[in-house]
Amino acid sequence: MPHVIDASICSSCGVCAETCPVEAISEGPDSYVIDAELCTDCGSCAAECPSEAISAE
Repeated sequence: MPHVIDASICSSCGVCAETCPVEAISEGPDSYVIDAELCTDCGSCAAECPSEAISAE
């Protein structure tokens, strides 16, 4: 199951996008967003997010 980013918690630091091995994360209008079709559910983004804004859907 792909991970999702809670925009109300996301600080838009970009660590998740830098960490993602398949480049499934991009900057959206309010926060970063995860492309569910590209996400391999590896969890590296959630593990590295300093705001703990990423969780499994």
